[in-house]
Amino acid sequence: MNRRIKRNPDKENLERWLLTYADLITLLLAFFVVLYSISKVDSGKYTEVSLALQSALHGKGPTVLPRDMIGIDEELGDAWSAIGDLRILQGLIRTKLNEIGLSASITANMDQRGLVIRVSESAFFDLGSADLRPEAFHVLDLIFDFLNTIPNHIRIEGHTDNLPISNSRFPSNWELSVNRATVCVRYLIEKRDFRPERISALGYGEYRPVASNSSPEGRRNNRRVDIIVLNWNERRNEPSEDPEDISRIAEKNSLSETNERFKRNATSSLTR
Repeated sequence: MNRRIKRNPDKENLERWLLTYADLITLLLAFFVVLYSISKVDSGKYTEVSLALQSALHGKGPTVLPRDMIGIDEELGDAWSAIGDLRILQGLIRTKLNEIGLSASITANMDQRGLVIRVSESAFFDLGSADLRPEAFHVLDLIFDFLNTIPNHIRIEGHTDNLPISNSRFPSNWELSVNRATVCVRYLIEKRDFRPERISALGYGEYRPVASNSSPEGRRNNRRVDIIVLNWNERRNEPSEDPEDISRIAEKNSLSETNERFKRNATSSLTR
């Protein structure tokens, strides 16, 4: 009897590997279940994105990409907040420009402000003019179809080279650059019903060059219109669309200045 009691523990130890084996099988099963779940979710998302891309590339009108794919933050409002999100739009625009043969005169690149759609002067205007050329309307319509799918603020900037201009209509490059930006904004608002509170115009004249003005090619690159899809960080720097918000901010600033002035006067009086 004593010998049998001593042998039982040895027999149990020989079978303990089954517990380890069972744990391993369970972990593997859980691992593959997780992988399967992730693949199913990603498959659904990418199917939606694929349909959106096909719709936009085949000219079926504006398409809103899935909200969970473009990273919309509900607390911040409808804005594509991260630069990585805007790359989806960048890819769409580049593909379309290549299809219609406009990639030489129009580019889509990213910088710290967001997505910059850069249009050369020759695609929109004649030299020294702020009147849109007939082919410019087609380009603006094309760009509008993309801009209308997103909620971001749009800023249109006019730029010139450093060659002086002075005539009855444009006394300087400042007026020319502002007028060019404003003409594009007015077309999108009046002809395509773009929301006015979502768009703005700026003119930089010759003071934001992207190339040297010492050569004809450099000056040609500097004469441009930049259509910028602002990311959320830049959007926050824009004035509020709500007049009440503006009044509230102004009142807050005024009270802060008054309090600071009161503190200074009180401190000055106590030290006398």
